[in-house]
Amino acid sequence: MNIKTTIFGIAALAVAVSFAGPATTRSAKKTAKAPVESEEEAPEANVKIDLFPKLGRASTLNAPAFSGESSIGNVFNKQRKWIVLEAKYTTFDRVVDQLTFTWHVLLDTKTATVKDKDILAKRAPYSYFTQRVTYANIPKGSHAASVCLHPSYYEQYGEPKAVGIVITDANGKVLAGDCESEIKGIDSHPKNIEAAFWNNDEIMNAKNSKSPDGEPMIERRQGLQDRSKTIWALVNANDYELVIQ
Repeated sequence: MNIKTTIFGIAALAVAVSFAGPATTRSAKKTAKAPVESEEEAPEANVKIDLFPKLGRASTLNAPAFSGESSIGNVFNKQRKWIVLEAKYTTFDRVVDQLTFTWHVLLDTKTATVKDKDILAKRAPYSYFTQRVTYANIPKGSHAASVCLHPSYYEQYGEPKAVGIVITDANGKVLAGDCESEIKGIDSHPKNIEAAFWNNDEIMNAKNSKSPDGEPMIERRQGLQDRSKTIWALVNANDYELVIQ
């Protein structure tokens, strides 16, 4: 793709961003590349990301079903899929007082399952979500971290095509982090956190050249939830440490 014709319409910038569509699908590796850290922090890091969340349709799951009584019965009989982003990580200290996971997620409007084309045409090509989750009293070993989006977000705004995670300690020091993307112009595994897409103003504030009014390429939204606040809290609960905020 010629960078001058990208849908961002920012060819006049010294550094343009190509963000037009899905890049080559990433290989199905179970272990993510080395977490992103600054060189001076890497030797001191006491946490490592072992398994990164899946992207696209692979991140969508049917909600677990639990039998129980109801005075009105089932209202919605069709199976609905959640976006469930799950990461596996390892800690190396006997106990870590707390770790904060900051999640960054981009959904691709083109993959939304809603059939109303008029509604989709009015939306930005991508939707951005972020959420912070802090775990406490983390023993040495393997653990899981997860955030979820209700089925209505998948239906209305699409599949996750870029996901980033940054792990910090109680003092805000970055211990590990990474990003994986299927969007052209957004790199997977950036050299450092500062280069990740959520820190890049050219990406986050880019304008849609296909829009007559120069609407933004990315719209900020809320709704990303820690797993413990959803029905998924009951699934593999032992893999997750106490959430304090």
